[in-house]
Amino acid sequence: MKPIVEIAAKLGLDPGNLVQFGTYKAKVDPAAGPPGRPAGKLILVTAMTPTPAGEGKTTTAIGLVDALTRAGKKALAALREPSLGPVFGMKGGATGGGKARVVPGEDINLHFTGDLHAVSSAHNLLAALVENRLHFDGPAGLLDGRNVYWKRVVDMNDRALRQIIIGLEDTYGGMARESGFDITAASEVMAVFCLSRDLADLKARLGRIVVGCGLDLKPVTAAALKAPGAMAALLRDALRPNLVQTLEETPVFVHGGPFANIAHGANSVIATGLALRLADYVVTECGFGSDLGAEKFFDIVVRSGAVPPPSAVVIVATLRSLKYHGGVKLDALLQENIAAMDNGYANLQAHVDIVRQYGLPVVVALNRFPADSSAEIAAFTARAAADRLPYALSDVFGAGGPGGLDLAAKVVEAASSDAGEFRFLYPLEALIPEKLEAIARRIYGADRVVLESPARKKLKRFEDNGFSGLPVCVAKTQYSLSDNPKLLGRPNGFPLTVTDLSISAGAGFVVALCGDIMTMPGMPKSPAAERIDVSDDGVVSGILG
Repeated sequence: MKPIVEIAAKLGLDPGNLVQFGTYKAKVDPAAGPPGRPAGKLILVTAMTPTPAGEGKTTTAIGLVDALTRAGKKALAALREPSLGPVFGMKGGATGGGKARVVPGEDINLHFTGDLHAVSSAHNLLAALVENRLHFDGPAGLLDGRNVYWKRVVDMNDRALRQIIIGLEDTYGGMARESGFDITAASEVMAVFCLSRDLADLKARLGRIVVGCGLDLKPVTAAALKAPGAMAALLRDALRPNLVQTLEETPVFVHGGPFANIAHGANSVIATGLALRLADYVVTECGFGSDLGAEKFFDIVVRSGAVPPPSAVVIVATLRSLKYHGGVKLDALLQENIAAMDNGYANLQAHVDIVRQYGLPVVVALNRFPADSSAEIAAFTARAAADRLPYALSDVFGAGGPGGLDLAAKVVEAASSDAGEFRFLYPLEALIPEKLEAIARRIYGADRVVLESPARKKLKRFEDNGFSGLPVCVAKTQYSLSDNPKLLGRPNGFPLTVTDLSISAGAGFVVALCGDIMTMPGMPKSPAAERIDVSDDGVVSGILG
């Protein structure tokens, strides 16, 4: 690794723009950068529907920015911060893989610069202020204790905290009641943090957070509890983007990390905006497949006005994932099966169609794995050529930047084209059910939306309270285009069942819950934590695989 001051110098930043965290990490002044410089082109990396085999989306994004740099472009990546829950749970580290990695990987995957701690603290401060108001006001106060929505958060997968009873020790007339914990990445404070343009916007959004209702069922906000100032004080320093580097010394911002189910699943707009002022090409990624991550990036993040529409979109695919969606079991994915791959191609085509609905050019990155056969690659190449689908074989895991040069060339070509004009999926003035219908039919392939009773009751309340003009964030499984994880490939003609609605007024969207979405995941039977260790001289192992 190069000292971070040398990485910053590649972007025209001097040490006065940095707050260093040791030799290889720094926070950057969001106002840094040359004034009047034309904004760079934004490249969004998404994927086909995820599978247990893994697609390598982050690895592809990192390899792409290295390849762009090798091709002579001034490039920079803007990525999400890992959460400790997945790091110690099922997923392990989240800083890329092979020769396409962000470093120092162990630091980034662990405490990094303390941003997630700051988000947890701000969230839990608001929870404490809620309890304080209930304690002193009693049942006839501002908040109705039976209608408090605000839980607590911790950045760790701990299933025992999903549902808890609180208030048992309050000897001053408090009310024992059910509550729970979410993981920090699922906190609305994290979504607010990542959608805020600056400190003033952060305070305004924090103030709009709805923590519960009064006896009249009217929403009670964080502003009513006089919480935004103190919460923003805890988040002030965290708002600065974190600068690190790839193995090939390409600059990378790693900042913020909201869930892509319950929230919008993208890094902070502050980091992306700063990156666009500093580089000609900025590579960012969104959560899961295009049906979740890209749709939310377009209809929530871009709609906020904080970042422009992408100039091109990369969809990551693998032959293993194509075969999985073509009906092959997980333990047989390494076997050559061109027929199954061809059947699973429908899933990839669905994601291409999703992105093209927004008027954006698409490039498919076929992420190569050692077991991929030449015959399978040839069959995929022929199918893509027949569909006139721009595609590149990517080997950034094995070769780093040089393995992504063809992908970089096709991305530059796509980003330079004038083939299309960006458009949103639905107008903001549409009613919430109309927005749901647009997402369900045009993105997922459903034929109708079914609102269950809790959702219908909340819908009426949200409309009465003036929340109809917000975009919709659908929380559903990432493993299918539908809300049923068992429906692989490209399902169609199914109902999208909305079991409940919730409001994230600070982040600025209505959440539609479909199925059982875990906001506090559990660990698998053999979690990654069992394989992580630190040597006597302080070297961490087991995180990066």
